[in-house]
Amino acid sequence: MSISTNDTFSSQTRKHDKNTKDSAGNQIKQKPLILAVETSGRTGSAAIAIGKQILAETALSAPMKHSEELFPAVCGLLNRFDKKPKQIKHVYISAGPGSFTGLRIAVTTAKTMHLANKVKIVAVDTLDVIAENATDYVMQKDKSLHTIATILDAKRGQFFIAIYEMIKGRWIKSLPDCLMTAPQFLEKFSGRDEPIWLLGEGLVYYREKFEAEGVKFINQAYWYPKAQKVHLLGWQKALKGQFADPLKLKPTYLRKPEIGINRKVDH
Repeated sequence: MSISTNDTFSSQTRKHDKNTKDSAGNQIKQKPLILAVETSGRTGSAAIAIGKQILAETALSAPMKHSEELFPAVCGLLNRFDKKPKQIKHVYISAGPGSFTGLRIAVTTAKTMHLANKVKIVAVDTLDVIAENATDYVMQKDKSLHTIATILDAKRGQFFIAIYEMIKGRWIKSLPDCLMTAPQFLEKFSGRDEPIWLLGEGLVYYREKFEAEGVKFINQAYWYPKAQKVHLLGWQKALKGQFADPLKLKPTYLRKPEIGINRKVDH
């Protein structure tokens, strides 16, 4: 199986490991080996890191092949840095909203790692992960954005949407994750003096539904959630002691998955 890679290597000088305390007062290594997994959408990726520093990220080679490619991708990353699965201390996952199948893969992976090696789990919001791409867009394109919306396809003509405002250099969520149609979104957010910038996989096939006055689109290269951003948000939560309870961990669906029902037809 071919795995296409997109590596990000550390250029910083390595420092001695130290211990710090999370917000709950528990000891946490500054440099635990971390696996970050993103399988919420059509494209998937995985990354490994030591503490806050990403070592490498690899993209899965084919859309919607997460169950087949995730394990080989993780093994490949570990092998390149002479690491073993048992050395992983944290696993960070994108927990939704998103693809029902993809979210289940991430949750199952995290729970399995916890059962095998007591790995600590951090679950992050997929829409927050996508929002972090806007930071890269601002820096790389020298743009100034104040308000953004992350968009994912929820099927049935609806979209998973969240709104963020740039406050003191950070994206702060002003509208929590919700289900909304494109007309409902435009009624609330189009035509304002300050434009709202959109990004997210939900625009791949439905961008035209959101075209309106006061609505702008970030370049498509920034629409997809990435494991490196899962790590970024996961590490922030880990330092605050915000680990998930493995027994209670489940995907964030916002609505129940569709289940096919065989109906009897009377003749």
